[in-house]
Amino acid sequence: MSTPAQTSTTKTIYVTRTGLPLSFKLEWPFRHATSGADFDVLHTVITLENSAGLRALVAVNLSATLREVLPSLEPKDTEAPLINALRNEVDHKQTEFVKSGKLVPLPLSSRHYNFKLKKWFFGKATDEEVARTIERKVYWQTRLVGGDVWLGDPTEALYLDTATDHIAEIAAGLAHQGLFTMARRYATALPALMDRKDRFESEMAAARQQLDEKHAFERG
Repeated sequence: MSTPAQTSTTKTIYVTRTGLPLSFKLEWPFRHATSGADFDVLHTVITLENSAGLRALVAVNLSATLREVLPSLEPKDTEAPLINALRNEVDHKQTEFVKSGKLVPLPLSSRHYNFKLKKWFFGKATDEEVARTIERKVYWQTRLVGGDVWLGDPTEALYLDTATDHIAEIAAGLAHQGLFTMARRYATALPALMDRKDRFESEMAAARQQLDEKHAFERG
């Protein structure tokens, strides 16, 4: 089981599908809306890592419909879907990163949950996309935090709509290419991966530019 992102002694980096490295501070617990509306609120800080302090302050609004499908509002039942829903919003350019800004409401709605299949859904990743996510994850976690990188995180499997065993299988193939070593689903980056800095940096820069241009256009 994953350690809650906001209480872990080691910061965890979660990478978007476009290559943006993020970290999350989830300010538990959920609180019922004071406006009388039927939803619960959790304040969250999303930090765009490697960006000199850019962040997004978000008030996640959990609808009553989604609340009914959750076993509880405790971190063990909500952290993974919350992190992935927020990543998904960044993927769709719905979140703006600034050095200082106001708290922005963000609905956690039924579009993130498949009621027919009774599962969270953030988009099915191809094996190529899974491999790319693993490479980015190991690179950015190593560069920004250091230490070994856990590739058995169920939060990542949920985000990619796959199983942790499948992630481990693809990671083993990348390890055979000499990008990192693997032991008990922990990856240790090797120079062959870290030397790809220009690639990961350029992916991040391109994704950030697209995000900034979208919000600049909306502001007029």
